[in-house]
Amino acid sequence: MIVFDLQCLDGGEIFEAWFRSSSDYEDQRAGGLVQCPTCSSTNIGKAPMAPRLPRKGGDPLARLAAAQSEMLKDSRWVGEKFVETARAMHTGEIKAEQVHGSATLEQAKALVEDGVPVAALPLPVLPPTQVN
Repeated sequence: MIVFDLQCLDGGEIFEAWFRSSSDYEDQRAGGLVQCPTCSSTNIGKAPMAPRLPRKGGDPLARLAAAQSEMLKDSRWVGEKFVETARAMHTGEIKAEQVHGSATLEQAKALVEDGVPVAALPLPVLPPTQVN
């Protein structure tokens, strides 16, 4: 199967259509079987198409997820206790270590305003109990 972007040469609409082969498309078009889905015109031609090439370097989201996972491999999940844990480490009440968890936007802003070093993660993190 092959997919073509087609254009109605009367109305200008662009639509997608599937054919067994390029010659199958040509045969159907010549026989008036290819029609515009909007106006039913048979005055159809191929629309310019971008080539469908695999993206170099892979999926950017997958690379970002892998980078975040690598960054968190030595971090401990503290979940809902993130804010109090971060504050306690900042004030020296507990030993500093790399932790991650959840906080509301307001809580995160308050931590930053108080000088507690925090950073938002680009992607959501599931608690370890929810990971397969």
